Amino acid sequence: MQEYEELKRLVAEIEADINKAQGGNKAAGTRVRKQMQMIKQAAQTVRNTVLEIRSTE
Repeated sequence: MQEYEELKRLVAEIEADINKAQGGNKAAGTRVRKQMQMIKQAAQTVRNTVLEIRSTE
């Protein structure tokens, strides 16, 4: 499922910025918040795809 692979990629990309944000880097914190919004949208896409698959069975 391509949507799930995209979600995994987004989560992997955010790790470095999370570590920087924990260290007090405010710009990294801003990037984390933006990336978390993208992750939320990707997760919703995965959820909708799974529901679609389930309803066609």
